[in-house]
This record gives sequence, structure tokens and C-alpha cells, in this order.
Amino acid sequence: MKILHSDELKIAETTLYAHLPKSIKVYGFLFAMNRGIPHGLDVVVDKWPAFTTIIVRPDPNGNPAECFLKKVTVYSTDEEALRAMLEVEDAIDWSTNFLIGGCDARHSPMLKEVAASRGVGIKIFSFVHLMALTESSHLPELITSDLESRLSVLNESHAYLVNKTWKFGGDDKSYRNILNLIRHFPSCCITDENNEPVCWVLVYDYCALGMLYTQPEHRGKGYAKALVTIMAKRLHSQGYPVFCFIEESNPLSYKLFKSLGFTEDPSYRAVWHEFFC
Repeated sequence: MKILHSDELKIAETTLYAHLPKSIKVYGFLFAMNRGIPHGLDVVVDKWPAFTTIIVRPDPNGNPAECFLKKVTVYSTDEEALRAMLEVEDAIDWSTNFLIGGCDARHSPMLKEVAASRGVGIKIFSFVHLMALTESSHLPELITSDLESRLSVLNESHAYLVNKTWKFGGDDKSYRNILNLIRHFPSCCITDENNEPVCWVLVYDYCALGMLYTQPEHRGKGYAKALVTIMAKRLHSQGYPVFCFIEESNPLSYKLFKSLGFTEDPSYRAVWHEFFC
């Protein structure tokens, strides 16, 4: 097992690009890290440079109190190499609760076996669609002159509102996580006459679109579709991967993104696993 450093992270990003979309969550983390965005993460591989397995994990020397949630992300083309990193090489700290998110569902049986051998509980947190957009030129122009004057970006004063409405928010750690995203990643919102956001979308630390939300009294006006379109074009122009994860229990969001040309690889099913001591 090897920890990657700056020049190696750039090489790994290029390698992962050839494996999109299945590698996209790890690729997104490396994309952000390689552009100087603060992260507090380690990246480890089974071997170098011809790695088959790559894991993004919290930096063991970081401050755990600052973590929103201990998140681990893996991409592997060799399940036995992944198993060895988890079972033998201690690539993950099994003494704390954590999530492995956006993982290929085909690894689930192996993850359950490893967790059982460690005496750690595991449960499926969520199955999701991985939706990606490779080309933005076909996206429609949805911004009227009225909407254009109300477009803005989120600022730190809006973090409380986003935290209050986010499905996984509501506490101080999630608030700090949202602050970090607003400070370091693109965002977009539509405001009301008081310059308060009524619809918004952010970018997660692994570069996926997320936290899309419209205040109930402003729904049915096409705001969410307009913001996703704007953000997709903006991210493409800045070289970002354009993708999102949509829970399989959320058909409305799936329909929205599909209508804009986002597609999924039918051979890939992503899953979030929760591990607990």
C-alpha cells in the first residue's frame, strides 16, 4: 500500500479519467485536491504506478472534530486487491463509524465479509443512480431576463438556510461542511425580492452537484431545472466533471436530470454503506 503525494495525485487523476464514469467519485476528489482546494484527505493505492485499487480516506493526522462525517471512497478493478487493503493493510480505520459512499454495488458481499471479520456492523445506507453529463452544448437556454437579474451565488450567510433544509443536515458539523463547500466550490441560487435564496444548488467536495432544493412556495416554476442547466454549463467551462448521485427513491430528481441529458451506465449501480462499531 502506498500513500500518494502531489505529483502522483496528478498522475492518478489522469489514470482515473480513462475509467469514467465508474471511477468518477474518486476522480472528483482528486480533481479538487489537484487544484489546491483544502481537503484533509489521504489517497492510498495498492501499488504504484499500475494501481488497480485506490482509496480516498480521512487524513489520520487530521482533526477528527472537523470532519462532517468520516467518509471513505473506493474504486477498484481488482476486488481481491481491495479486500487485501481492507483486511490486511488497514487502509481504513475500523475503530470509528464511517461511510463508504458511491461504491460499486458488486463489492457489497465482500465488504460485508470484511466487516464481519472485524466485528463491525454494516448496513446499506442508500442505493443511488450515478448520472453524468459529458456534453453541455445541447442544454437549453432557460434563463429569462427576470430570472437573470435574480441569479447569484451562495455566501456564508446562507449556510444556515441550506443546513436547515438539507436532508442530511441540521447540526453543527453539517453546518461547517456546508460552509466549506460554499467557500471553496461553485454554487448558484435564485433570490427573491429581498435577495434571499429561494432555490439553490451546490457542489460537493468530490465535485458532484448536490443539495438541490427549492423552497416549497416557489416550486413548479422551473427554477431547479434552470439552476442545474446553468451549473452544468459553468462546470463544463471550468473543466469540472459534471455528475450527480440521485437516490433510487427520488424519481422526480431522476426525471429532471435525465430530461437535461444526464445519463447512467446501466452496468453500474452505486451504493452507500454505513459501518458502525
